[in-house]
Amino acid sequence: MNSDNRVQLSLARPDFQLEVDLALPTHGITVLYGASGSGKTSVLRCVAGLEHAHNALVRIDGVVWQDDARGIFLPPWQRPLGYVFQEASLFEHLDVRGNLTYGQKRSPADPQTIALDTVIELLGIAHLMQRRVQQLSGGERQRVAIARALATQPRLLLLDEPLAALDQARRQEILPWLERLRDELQIPMLYVTHATDEVARLADSLVVLDQGHAKAAGPTAEVLARIDTPVVLGDDAGALLHGTVVEHDARWHLMRVEFDGGSLWLRDSGLAIGQRVRLRVLARDVSLATESPRHTSIQNLLPATVDAIATDAHPSQALVRVACGGALLLSRITARAVDTLGLKPGQAVWAQVKSVALVE
Repeated sequence: MNSDNRVQLSLARPDFQLEVDLALPTHGITVLYGASGSGKTSVLRCVAGLEHAHNALVRIDGVVWQDDARGIFLPPWQRPLGYVFQEASLFEHLDVRGNLTYGQKRSPADPQTIALDTVIELLGIAHLMQRRVQQLSGGERQRVAIARALATQPRLLLLDEPLAALDQARRQEILPWLERLRDELQIPMLYVTHATDEVARLADSLVVLDQGHAKAAGPTAEVLARIDTPVVLGDDAGALLHGTVVEHDARWHLMRVEFDGGSLWLRDSGLAIGQRVRLRVLARDVSLATESPRHTSIQNLLPATVDAIATDAHPSQALVRVACGGALLLSRITARAVDTLGLKPGQAVWAQVKSVALVE
């Protein structure tokens, strides 16, 4: 986190009071996650200056956009930001090149920090430059909208559920392009979503909002591994692991991914040795044993230590967090199993991982 990027806001809404104080990374994607009505879009609108929060401080890249204590409030057009909405708001009377040129006209006079050619290449839209907006698919329109926002040379990119209006096929089409932007552009992004798959694939940092308040914030893997925040409730509760492909098993069409705490076998996706990946391990796919399992079909067995235990949404269930080296996993088991096994923090166990998802 960097103190040069600070968002401190207070705003009364009809159903809640928005109160957040966030330090944003200097690059990568910070995802604002939560249910509808939790305040995610309100944060973006206040950062953009579209709504005037009170007792606010908005400082990006060391430059103050708003400081109520000093009477500073820059209007939206004076804030060097790009804003991408759910629906791509492109100019219908212009082709793709015309829309990007319009974005360039809004960029400051100082030297460009983001080359438009680079953006066009990163988003894979070079072949669309002569197309009219009406000839673009939903995914193509959104990629052009992102490119136009970046053409303004923003110090911050705001994305308000940019995939919400797309069907599943178009969402899967555009996610890799967003990953490329995250990995190759050195500007911070604030990204609003309520989709856990987007969190797992895109988020470097995660802020969980509930009724206008940040219930948890920090590196994504740490926040997802917490068992006291809304983000882990339901079937999507699980851990995020960062790993590296280290081995292929050609006979069984598997690949092994090593992470800080062990390694996991999963279906071979054709990725090269040395490729960095993200893995999602859902709590429902992890069981626990107090002795080394034998004669089991489960191939991923990890020595672990019980870190914490909490009651799940239903009293019959429990969430158990275990540490595997420097990584954390969640396991959803019955409360009776916790009692039968005598599980307690500090206890050595074996984590049996039945399924692993490659999310990147």
